[in-house]
Amino acid sequence: MQHEVLDYAVQHTTPPHPILDELERYTHLHTLSPQMLSGPYQGMLLSFITQMVQPRRILEVGAFTGYTAICMAQYLPPDGEVHTIEVNDEHAYIIQKFVEKAGLTDKVKLYIGDAATVIPVLNEIFDLVFLDAGKLDYAKHYELALSRTRSGGFILADNILWDGKVLTDDQEATTVAIRNFNKMVHEDTRVDNLLLPLRDGLMVIRKK
Repeated sequence: MQHEVLDYAVQHTTPPHPILDELERYTHLHTLSPQMLSGPYQGMLLSFITQMVQPRRILEVGAFTGYTAICMAQYLPPDGEVHTIEVNDEHAYIIQKFVEKAGLTDKVKLYIGDAATVIPVLNEIFDLVFLDAGKLDYAKHYELALSRTRSGGFILADNILWDGKVLTDDQEATTVAIRNFNKMVHEDTRVDNLLLPLRDGLMVIRKK
């Protein structure tokens, strides 16, 4: 029933911009792990959150092929920017190609490298942050991002249910890291948090 409910929800959600459909097909044809793509349902949620929060500066940790960066950037004000970080330089061409096709080259700034070294040198304060890179590094990326997030700003962390494994006693490293991350955020007095059971789980965090 859960899958049928999700299918129904997707069928009754505004479809993505055609350039995002093209990017999704391209990702499936030209990358080894296309399942890492957020997809149209979550992409639309990020688009809505961007429109509601109305950020000027967004930080994305884990660009993959640029799908979510485009989802957020298309609703930024004229002076708005998405600063997106991707560790795999093989994805840079795809990101740049589709950001240009979407007409968003002036709104998306791409950094290739380790987020732990990139974030500290960014001279920006962010209104919205989206964490979707290596799960073992979530706690580190969270602390770095929180220090660069304005009071009242939001951090979103993806995949925090990890296919339901956080509910088990699974001791695999990624499962343990995500379970510890969820506990850490929930106990962090600097923020309020809301764990949404959307797809593979989305943690919504507001800095006080």
